[in-house]
Amino acid sequence: MASAVLVLNCGSSSVKFALYDAESKDRLLNGLAERVGTPAVSITIKFPDAPVTITDLDQYDHHGVLARILQELEGWRAERGLEITSVGHRIVHGGEEFSASVLLDDEAMAAVERCSPLAPLHNPANIAGVEAARASLPGIPQVGVFDTAFHQTMPPVAYHYAVPSEWYADLGVRRYGFHGTSHLYVSSAAAELLGRPLTELKMVTAHLGNGSSLTAVRNGESVDTSMGLTPLEGLVMGTRSGDLDPGILAYIADRTGADVAEITNDLNKRSGLLGLSELSNDMRELIAAAESGHEKAQLALDVFAYRLAKHIAGLAVPLGGIDVLVFTGGIGENSNPIRAKVLEELSFLGFELDAAANDRTVRGASGQITSAQSSAIALVVPTDEELVIARDAHRIAQTTTSLLEA
Repeated sequence: MASAVLVLNCGSSSVKFALYDAESKDRLLNGLAERVGTPAVSITIKFPDAPVTITDLDQYDHHGVLARILQELEGWRAERGLEITSVGHRIVHGGEEFSASVLLDDEAMAAVERCSPLAPLHNPANIAGVEAARASLPGIPQVGVFDTAFHQTMPPVAYHYAVPSEWYADLGVRRYGFHGTSHLYVSSAAAELLGRPLTELKMVTAHLGNGSSLTAVRNGESVDTSMGLTPLEGLVMGTRSGDLDPGILAYIADRTGADVAEITNDLNKRSGLLGLSELSNDMRELIAAAESGHEKAQLALDVFAYRLAKHIAGLAVPLGGIDVLVFTGGIGENSNPIRAKVLEELSFLGFELDAAANDRTVRGASGQITSAQSSAIALVVPTDEELVIARDAHRIAQTTTSLLEA
């Protein structure tokens, strides 16, 4: 039997999944379960020949959903001689407990649980996914891959907030960063694309989507990033505000009577591009609207690009300059107008746009979008976070199996 890796990304009401060939790392299929926990739950599996949608589930929770996914995959796997030999889980927050992917044994799961107060909307759902996989695939190694792990190389000067010291010592209040698997993948892929050692490059990676973040990569390691204790800090995003004066919370509470939870919800779900435009959080819709004269859509685009360029320029400080800027994520890979606007703002750092290259580098394409004369290089590199998870899951599972057999 050939080995396969199951990759799971469990949210509170969704389960994203993919199946990879363990040796070639080719993606065999992927899918999505939506409205998990409700009678309206549905599972779509994108088999190579045709997608299948399942709605007749008896159990609506993560356990029931994952069991049904595995049931639907069983015949397809058997025909191809595939056996699931490891499961890789995306886990949002590893705090200071995890600086690398790990086998999720009981000790590791207890540590993930300790990190839950740092990501109360995410880690409990991730844990539910691990428990469901353990129940459905007993004896199969479960591996945790953490959004925050790549950023554990940040120095204290980059991760400390200027707040009372006991907030950090007792409560873990510090900058952690997120999207680590994406930043790890595209930084390595960019160096490979350029044919240069990653350790020689001063690089900023820009993961731009509904959630967006930047990372300064030096010697192949994260030395600073734009997100903080939570994914709310940093750039303007689809529905998240990014950086703002914390005094705004008290001001809004005083003027409206809203509590912290309500205000935080607004900053996460009603702000960013949506809040500025009063129209949409979808970059494509906003660009089309702006071209038709929608003033607030244009304002949203301008603020997004300005703040993005400002943050990129700021990351020149920990790097001592910028050699390479990498665009990735849904917006980074597909929005050539945003890339052009940002590079125009950053021309003082040596970026010179190749407009033709920029316009043709969309829809999954990768390549350089700066001219041959540009002293700094900008690239587009499609991300593949699930591949990072699959690689780590297979590697750690193999190591675990070897140790058990020794």
